[in-house]
Amino acid sequence: MIEKACRATGRNVVVLVDEYDKPMLQAIGNEPLLTDYRNTLKAFYGVLKSCDKYLRFALLTGVTKFSKVSVFSDLNNLMDISIDDRFASICGITERELHHDFKEDIAMLAQKNHLTEDEAKLQLKEQYDGYHFVEDSEDIYNPFSLLNTFAKMKFGSYWFETGTPTFLVELLQRSKYDLHRLTEEMATADSLGGIDTMYTNPVPILYQSGYLTIKGYDREFRIYELGFPNQEVEEGFTKFLLPNYASLPSGNSSFEIMNFVKEVRSGNIDAFMRRLQSFFADTPYELARDLELHYQNVLFIVFKLLSFYTQAEYHTSYGRVDMVVKTDRYIYVMEFKLEGTAEEALRQINEKQYALPFAADGRTLYKIGVNFSNATRGIEKWVVEGA
Repeated sequence: MIEKACRATGRNVVVLVDEYDKPMLQAIGNEPLLTDYRNTLKAFYGVLKSCDKYLRFALLTGVTKFSKVSVFSDLNNLMDISIDDRFASICGITERELHHDFKEDIAMLAQKNHLTEDEAKLQLKEQYDGYHFVEDSEDIYNPFSLLNTFAKMKFGSYWFETGTPTFLVELLQRSKYDLHRLTEEMATADSLGGIDTMYTNPVPILYQSGYLTIKGYDREFRIYELGFPNQEVEEGFTKFLLPNYASLPSGNSSFEIMNFVKEVRSGNIDAFMRRLQSFFADTPYELARDLELHYQNVLFIVFKLLSFYTQAEYHTSYGRVDMVVKTDRYIYVMEFKLEGTAEEALRQINEKQYALPFAADGRTLYKIGVNFSNATRGIEKWVVEGA
């Protein structure tokens, strides 16, 4: 076909392949099928090399790069432009383009949502901006989310609602990934390019599929700092994780978080602690050896979601967890113990003066000590002390 097109027109052919990796991504976890697809695609792409004299250029796009699975072993003259500043803005909309080319849409969006234009721009930035595909690049907005927002004149989680592959969660759980690292992950350029170690390191596939993006760069060590690109992805992905890690009585993440937030805001400590306790119910027996990581992952998810509606800070280091949650009326200082006692946790808050920074604050302060028990595989007890 390539040869005939060239001979018929007298012009060399451009070949465009979208989602070249789709068959292999769908076969992840099924090695015989993956090998079959790999061999088929190897032969398919090998034709391009033999047709070189008829080609002007070829462009192949996909989510990831299969570097060691021989897909391109017969086509070894490809240039990878994934992390190349010349093409850093090719797959999105820059802020300059947004403000220049969508000026009327922004004005209408602001009017429809009772915002000023500056407020609408800020919300667009918080929701859909933040992608970087190389160090020091300008911010890139998600085009799918932007165009849907302007079409419906309504802010929403448009890209995230297209669906998150369940195999991403399976990779996180299989690799025993500490979810707290999602906010401070680091990686080399080489590791971001492939997925050959995805069963032990899910970070590259999270980056390549858009859930993490480049946030900074250490030039001395050539290390990329990664994080969530924007609020749409951060909130959507965290909500998606919740039912996969925690037990939800209602089965509805949004419903559980809404009630949790309302209980925190109203100062109903026993209610929100009982709800938190329920999230750890029915912890699988197979997690017995990784209970501490499981506790930390569930706490991270819950309080990450809580932070979208309150001021919540979560810190974990070598098994020690402490948490501060602030609402307009209350401040909660929390300490968690594993196989200790709730009283010990509360005593640590007082002895280490965790609540001291809030002594002059006018809001009601509560100190909460919580103990996790391996025997019950969840929260065994909590104790509360008012200021």
